[in-house]
Amino acid sequence: MHDKITEAPTRSEIALKLHPDDPTNKPGKKRSSARSIGVLFLVAVLAGGFFIWRSTHKPQTTAAAGRNRGDRNGDANGRVPVSVTAAQKRDLPVYLDGLGSVEAFNTVTLKSRVDGQMMEVRFKEGQEVHKGDLLAIIDPRPYEVALAQAEANLAKDQAQLTDAKLNVTRYSQLTKEGVIPEQQYDTQVALANQLQAAAGADQAQIDSAKLNIDYSHITSPIDGRVGLRLVDPGNIVHATDPTGLLVITQMQPIAVIFTLPEDSLPAVNSRTRSGITLQVKALSRDNGMQLASGTLLTIDNQIDQTTGTFRLKAVFDNRDRALWPNQFVNARLLIDVKKDAIIIPVASVQRGDEGTFVYRVKPSDNTAEVVPVTVGVTEGTLASIESGLSANDLVVTDGQDRLRAGARVDARPDTRSTNVDNSPASAKTGNPAPSALPPSPSRPSQTPAGSQSFTGPGALPGQPNAAPDNAEGSRTGNRNRPQRQQ
Repeated sequence: MHDKITEAPTRSEIALKLHPDDPTNKPGKKRSSARSIGVLFLVAVLAGGFFIWRSTHKPQTTAAAGRNRGDRNGDANGRVPVSVTAAQKRDLPVYLDGLGSVEAFNTVTLKSRVDGQMMEVRFKEGQEVHKGDLLAIIDPRPYEVALAQAEANLAKDQAQLTDAKLNVTRYSQLTKEGVIPEQQYDTQVALANQLQAAAGADQAQIDSAKLNIDYSHITSPIDGRVGLRLVDPGNIVHATDPTGLLVITQMQPIAVIFTLPEDSLPAVNSRTRSGITLQVKALSRDNGMQLASGTLLTIDNQIDQTTGTFRLKAVFDNRDRALWPNQFVNARLLIDVKKDAIIIPVASVQRGDEGTFVYRVKPSDNTAEVVPVTVGVTEGTLASIESGLSANDLVVTDGQDRLRAGARVDARPDTRSTNVDNSPASAKTGNPAPSALPPSPSRPSQTPAGSQSFTGPGALPGQPNAAPDNAEGSRTGNRNRPQRQQ
């Protein structure tokens, strides 16, 4: 008899028998979990492979991008593209800039000095009138009637006065003869004096009536420009009306009131006390156009403590009517002129640990060198150099951030318009301009996009004369610095 041998049940079969409803013990569920783990493992392998591929190809891509950018950091021969300009030797004016407003020397609001109806208006709005011109007529008839009445009263009183004076003469003789009492003579003298006073009052009434007739004819008290009409013909006007009939403003000459910081007072005061006539320019609000040129008239007698400024008054001829009352302008006061100064653009001046310096290009080998300089007066986009540079030295104005001492450069003429004629005197140069820049072996030089010109004595030959952005002597700062070529 053979015994039947059976295998012992596994742990999973025992768990299935003990917990038949547990979903985790189902064979299908276990296969699904294994499949998910396999998918995650495959994704991890693919991600690792992509990362390794990207790491091995990144240097090659960066190098290719560097080759494509080429011109940004230098050409194939290692030259750094920069913009250069030549230092100039000429006069540099020094200005004090202030915000001001235009004010008329005289502004008259014409009002009626008598009551009556506006009969005529003999002016046009905006008309230029002269002193004494008839502008309007108020009904003069009531005052003409009053004049006639006053003249009649005067004639009557004068007739009575003549009779009284004759009686005084008769009574004087009769009194001496004792015919009439002296009291009667005195009474006649008093009557004559009374009639004399009445005649004087009548004459005053006549003068008053004539004056009212003159007031009814309104004339211009000054030379100027008529504004908009405030009262139309046919209206009744009164001497007590708060508004006038019209406003006349003197346009020529005209004044500009502007302010300067109180720190500038000693320099301005010393100039005016020495008898020098200071020139003042009136510019538009954006400094883009010069409106007029005049002279400084006076300085106010006090400083405004709330703002720390003092007021000045300049006078302008204003023949072309470029200035208008209450117009806001920028005033530029010419305080000094630096004679025969070395002038370079402000953009070429750099600052380091040892002070200010510029990059100067040697025309012989087209290399840059660091030159320490002493900056004098800075005026707008121009700076005067006290030491370190000479006339016609080529200085770098753009691209300094890629330079170092001894670096070879691809010099291109700077076409920024920093040669705005800030000076009333003509520019001066001590030496002739350099003939040409040394040629670059890489490629023909191109003008950077958005650049501007720095022309004038000592400028590079062949560079364009770009029209200046601003009016004569305008201040622009460094906001016109061109962007690098992309």
